[in-house]
Amino acid sequence: MSRTLKTFCLLSLTSLLVACSSNEETSLLVQEEKPVEVLYNEALDTALNESPKAAAPKFEEVERQHPYSKWATQAQIMAAWAFYEDNQYPRAIASLDRFIELNPAGGDLTEYAYYLRALSYYEQIVNVERDAAMTRDARDAFEDILRRYPDGLYARDSQLKLDLTRTHLAGKEMAVGRFYLNAGHYGAAISRFKVVVRDFDTTNQVPEALYRLIESYLSLGLRDEAMRVLQVAEFNFPNSIWTERAIDLVDDPNRPAPEGFVAGLFSKTLSVFE
Repeated sequence: MSRTLKTFCLLSLTSLLVACSSNEETSLLVQEEKPVEVLYNEALDTALNESPKAAAPKFEEVERQHPYSKWATQAQIMAAWAFYEDNQYPRAIASLDRFIELNPAGGDLTEYAYYLRALSYYEQIVNVERDAAMTRDARDAFEDILRRYPDGLYARDSQLKLDLTRTHLAGKEMAVGRFYLNAGHYGAAISRFKVVVRDFDTTNQVPEALYRLIESYLSLGLRDEAMRVLQVAEFNFPNSIWTERAIDLVDDPNRPAPEGFVAGLFSKTLSVFE
């Protein structure tokens, strides 16, 4: 069973199936007027046995023909699910935004709509070298779920995926910081690594960020600042390979000193986390 269908089935499909007479005319086109039960069951059968792509317009037809039926609400969320399963994420998000607007207090279905909306952003995340806008949208959407439904059906998975989005965003900051560091733009690199330590302190990127801060400070001749960061690393990540490397880096007697005027550009009292 596909990615979200199993969960959604447990939530609502058992209550959505409706009896359909065996002598219903099945040769009519979807665009022709049909009883709502017939339309919905045809759409659901298509989703389960054929393809979500083919099912989406059939669910939309339920709402078009019977906009005030109770099945119209169910069909809206199922159409959004079908778009999601067919990787049509922008259409899924648009459908879910509309559903949430029309059903702000719709119980389990609205909770599921928020979750599916977050997943639609999450599935569009690309590698850290690309723009992080979609990752931020996914993070915000999962935070919204946890704020609205802290003990909800999807809270645990939302927290897991929220942590992954934060790790991804931290990785983006690290990639940019390493670029600046390698280019000798130490001030810009320090700013990026500080963001990781301050804003993404629960991610696995922090030990390396502390190491890179030490490396940047030493490159500027700011040994006191480097030692302060090392103390933070030793206290919080004593067993990390990055802390071990930081200790070796600070103790390296062969590390060349930077040009004096470069170190003078930065204040000796610069805070590690400002």
